[in-house]
Amino acid sequence: MATLALSDTFGTDLARGIGAIALYAIVGLVLMLVGFYAIDFTTPGKLSDLVRRGLPNAVIVTASGMVSMAFIIVVAIWTSASDLAGGLITALVYGLIGIVAQVLAVRLLEWTTRIDVRSTIESETYAPASFVVAAAHVALGLVVAVAIS
Repeated sequence: MATLALSDTFGTDLARGIGAIALYAIVGLVLMLVGFYAIDFTTPGKLSDLVRRGLPNAVIVTASGMVSMAFIIVVAIWTSASDLAGGLITALVYGLIGIVAQVLAVRLLEWTTRIDVRSTIESETYAPASFVVAAAHVALGLVVAVAIS
């Protein structure tokens, strides 16, 4: 007859793991909020207002910016130190540095391509240039994420 036996530290390890998940989730949420506001602040126009109004290009650019921030934050958490305190700190620092690098890189690429981002995101109709900006967000988000690792 087989019996199921848990280690003596199972409960403690489980509680510690649940706590770590909650803390990393909080760090991730804070970084996503910082990332959104960094994109909103550095993009011409008020993205959150434009998205609420349902402007298609603003939605595309904002969504791609959030996906790119998620890449950066996930990798920052994934590569963080193995101890909880050190891991939370490195995830937060790498995430913040990654967000700054991402925003600067996208703005530089937009400047280089001479895309009029303001008129693109404020347009009531779909503008193909919004996909160029979106692709820049995702591509540079991946580059920054890999740089963190």
